[in-house]
Amino acid sequence: MDKQDHTHEHAHDHHHEGCAHESAHAARAPEALAAAEMHCATEGLKLTPIRRAVLEALYSTHRPMSAYETIDALAATTGKREAPVTIYRAFDFLLAAGLAHKLESRNAYIACPFHHMMNEPVMFLICERCGGVDETTSEPLARALTGLVQAQGFNPRAQVIEIQGLCAHCRTKNDDLS
Repeated sequence: MDKQDHTHEHAHDHHHEGCAHESAHAARAPEALAAAEMHCATEGLKLTPIRRAVLEALYSTHRPMSAYETIDALAATTGKREAPVTIYRAFDFLLAAGLAHKLESRNAYIACPFHHMMNEPVMFLICERCGGVDETTSEPLARALTGLVQAQGFNPRAQVIEIQGLCAHCRTKNDDLS
């Protein structure tokens, strides 16, 4: 059975700052950060203040953020501009801890508040219009990919699928324009 761990209600306009979805996403950030802190404590990982700040910045939006966008977001709240290497080190930690994902097609990062397995295939549905990203997993897809990979004798490091298109909101809005 398919499971969708992350759903977004798209009855809003992603193009406006402070849209309802961005607010809802940001409202869940404290709970997600608390879960991340608990995960790190359980796993013996150190969620330093800069790592936490980067994760909090990622949780502040459902759009992927580049290192420089993250630097800007942190500077807006702290008044201090972090060095890119500091941000990339924080991203490396968050990726290794399973707290974030890298969208290769965008060279950007997004928080992962879900508790899927580290090697479980993850799909990102990336809206080309509003920039929103939805994360989902699928047991049938996981089984199919595992079979394909094993048949090739390949040992995957990560199984990430990025699908570009229009989210339901933007597709509906596009249909309204035609």
